[in-house]
Amino acid sequence: MKKYKVCVYAICKNESQFVERWMDSVKEADEVFVLDTGSTDDTVKKLKDLGAKVTIEVFNPWRFDKARNRSLELVPDDCDICVCTDLDEVIEPGWREKLEEIWDPETNCLSYNYNWSFDKYGKPAVNFYIEKIHDRHNYLWYHPVHEVLKFTKEGPEIKKVTNEITVNHYPDNTKPRSQYLSLLELSVEEDPEDDRNMHYLGREYMFNQKWFEAINTFHKHLKLPKAVWKPERCASMRFMGRCYNELGYTEETMMWFERSIMEYPEGREGYVELSLLEYFNENYNRAYFVLKEALKIEERSKIYINENFCWDSTIYDVLSVCAFNLKKYEEAYEYIKQAVKLNPDDKRLKKNKNIIKKNIKK
Repeated sequence: MKKYKVCVYAICKNESQFVERWMDSVKEADEVFVLDTGSTDDTVKKLKDLGAKVTIEVFNPWRFDKARNRSLELVPDDCDICVCTDLDEVIEPGWREKLEEIWDPETNCLSYNYNWSFDKYGKPAVNFYIEKIHDRHNYLWYHPVHEVLKFTKEGPEIKKVTNEITVNHYPDNTKPRSQYLSLLELSVEEDPEDDRNMHYLGREYMFNQKWFEAINTFHKHLKLPKAVWKPERCASMRFMGRCYNELGYTEETMMWFERSIMEYPEGREGYVELSLLEYFNENYNRAYFVLKEALKIEERSKIYINENFCWDSTIYDVLSVCAFNLKKYEEAYEYIKQAVKLNPDDKRLKKNKNIIKKNIKK
């Protein structure tokens, strides 16, 4: 097995709480380089004490891509493999050996397993492949926020994919994300044809309850020539449905949820969004039918668009209530048992299970 020089690089600001855990997870690297962008706590001291090579530089105005590229510049030219990670992430042990087994001199980039969030039982809630392991000289970061690596070398990019390396994300949810909206607006202004950032901007408007702005932006996303990835188009349609629902436009809500299913029938998300709308409107028969269709999709794809409520106890919970109201008591009982199995601490589910059981004829 060929031996490579492996370097980890990162940006940070006021992340003292994560330093020890992060440094422990990246200790398999040959060197660790961190660009601190203006910490006022003891992040820098902790990093240096644990062996990281830290450079301090403040960016004004702030852009993630400029900071990422500057941090990459800290990595020496003789590095073979660069591993970009954030301090609120943990690389599972043994990653270095697995990386060297997978990599070869022709490889440019590696896609690996990323757990972006976890449910209350510690199981991955949002899981997808991410690409932040790359060679030293053929990549740069682009976009002020939600920055992405772009291959800068002429000729084909050689990528590999593995499930043997996993990074887990444990964020500080108290940190504000207010800067994201203005940075996304800037990103779309700089590159109005970029479909990914147009979708992200619409989503950010939605998060900020700017319903009309979100709807207009999702419309723009769907009209872009590059907006051809069906899961993301489906998400824009679903999110428009959510926005219209918040505004009280029932017909538009229904229309966009239905269109999301037609756009991407291979994913559960559109079906579940539509069924929840019908369920809350007490249209139990249609909600039941749509959720049964959702259950036919048994494989969860590894993309960031996945919604955890399509794979946790929600479908079985709602199906049990719908079946109960349709007097399908035995079927309702099977669904509620599955819901309790997936969410055993939920007292409401356990209570529903007992109610349903009493209605089954002996």
